[in-house]
Amino acid sequence: MATYKVTVATGDMVEAGTNNSISITLVGSYGESRQTTISFLFQPGKEKSLSVHCGQDLGPIVLIRLHKWRLFLEDAWFCKDVRVTAPNGTLYRFPCYQWLEGVTTVEVREGSGKKLVDDELLILKEHRHRELAARQEAYRWKNFAQGWPRCLSVDSIFELDSNTQFSRTRATNFTGFLIFQGASHFLSGFLLRRTSWNSLDEMRTIFSRTQGRDIGGCLACCPLPFPLH
Repeated sequence: MATYKVTVATGDMVEAGTNNSISITLVGSYGESRQTTISFLFQPGKEKSLSVHCGQDLGPIVLIRLHKWRLFLEDAWFCKDVRVTAPNGTLYRFPCYQWLEGVTTVEVREGSGKKLVDDELLILKEHRHRELAARQEAYRWKNFAQGWPRCLSVDSIFELDSNTQFSRTRATNFTGFLIFQGASHFLSGFLLRRTSWNSLDEMRTIFSRTQGRDIGGCLACCPLPFPLH
């Protein structure tokens, strides 16, 4: 009997937790474990620990499978990472950093960076091919207009999954920053200005000292979007 210690971490962003069922399968070079339920409740920023019992040593753990299913309501889950400690004390890390939505199974490779030629096991080669095919299907390109760079072949960002979309937390922070900056520029007279700039010193009266230094450095190599006399 071989016992593996598993720790699963949930991301700390809003709504990262879930009340759906999450289970795990360990895949080693000698075999794989049974599917083992981790929990039915995950909270943002928290970790869950469990023991996975196997009839034999699985060898080096090369990837894990995270299984998500629901009884009633869908509740997406953001997995940060998974750490597996083998019976001999070897620690394997599996960085996930993605949303699991619906009834799904996600395979995550061990965190050591490897090239295609380093994949000696057939299961790793198959995983790489499946991952590449999924990426090619998700990120198709189209021409927006003649002479423009190509863009994703979707009509709306809502056609993309949550791992591709701008996160709600970052979008909220970004929107709040734009509102704050817009109000600051409006009150300082920047947005309503109808005349040309007379000097860089005049521009520095509008922007902060740090922003002024950044703009001054950029002016040496970037064309101005407004006239400067």
